[in-house]
Amino acid sequence: MSEFIPGLELAGMFFREAVKPLLDRGFPKLLYSAALIGSGSEVLGFDTEMSTDHHWGPRVMLFLEPDAHRHYRGPIDQALRRGLPLRFHGYSTNFSAPNPADNNVQLLVEVDAPPINHRVDILTIREFFAAYLGFDLDLPLEPADWLTFPEQKLRTITEGAVYYDDLGLQNICDRFAYYPDDLWYYLLASAWRRIGQEEHLMGRAGLAGDEIGSAIIASRLVRDIMRLCFLMERRYAPYPKWFGTAFDRLECARDLSSTLARVLAATSWQERERHLVTAYEYTAGMHNRLDITEPRPARASNFWGRPFQVIQAVGSFAEAIRARISDPVLIRIASRGLIGGLDQLSDNTDLVSDPSWRRPLRRLFE
Repeated sequence: MSEFIPGLELAGMFFREAVKPLLDRGFPKLLYSAALIGSGSEVLGFDTEMSTDHHWGPRVMLFLEPDAHRHYRGPIDQALRRGLPLRFHGYSTNFSAPNPADNNVQLLVEVDAPPINHRVDILTIREFFAAYLGFDLDLPLEPADWLTFPEQKLRTITEGAVYYDDLGLQNICDRFAYYPDDLWYYLLASAWRRIGQEEHLMGRAGLAGDEIGSAIIASRLVRDIMRLCFLMERRYAPYPKWFGTAFDRLECARDLSSTLARVLAATSWQERERHLVTAYEYTAGMHNRLDITEPRPARASNFWGRPFQVIQAVGSFAEAIRARISDPVLIRIASRGLIGGLDQLSDNTDLVSDPSWRRPLRRLFE
């Protein structure tokens, strides 16, 4: 078995040692950018040996100018099929055809001779962003765009690697580096609103004898607290498989992870509440350290006289943050309700993954 090489590192080596020399020899005047962005655990640096069993291997994305793409895509593809090594650092460079019965997954398949079914994707920058984000790079980024981009995709655009850059790909990726301040305020306010809408329900379900319902609400609150923490540390959250892994790399995780784990492991609503209160008060302190509003109460209290401890009974974090928004478009959006962005609205995989949903979703914010 080949020694595991993280995919981003392998892709960089593959480009420099195998792909670039072929391009230098056969297309010496070609302008292009080379990168690994978009889908794949390796793009986020979360790949392991298990990741090598599908859609993983020596690969890279080659971006050409539109005219060059029309004229040279075919010749470059053929040069790579004939000229790439059969193996690279112990891994086959040949991939199976996409499997339509398994989400078009491609696997590494050994071959004894060319042609190689390589995974050097030859693209234009504009067509990649249109297909991956459903966004035309010639247009300005509007609030409705930001609010319908999945965080998991924004993370894979900003945390991949650009290995060579004649065309300014890195500058384009940097456009998506993080939310503008007013959008950040809106998403923070929406995150606090979600917590405020359910923090008292966990105990109420438990008091009514519904421990399963209480546990479900508590788990939803844990996820909402974690999403709030990603926002407060200005980091995009990845998709569910890597959500907890990425959370553990946040600064706050050192103090919060064990508390949130205790919430999930609790067997009674009173125990869940005790640990949730610790988490609420910690995140309230995080908010106050952001210094974006006047300090908010960082101690839990009873929910309007009922025996349930919540953090927002006295003073709304959401309303205090909403008051900071100055963009007229976002003020209008927020005035209709703090429903948040796509990831706060739904975790449906098809809705989040398929960019064709962006056009109807934008209407929520227009």
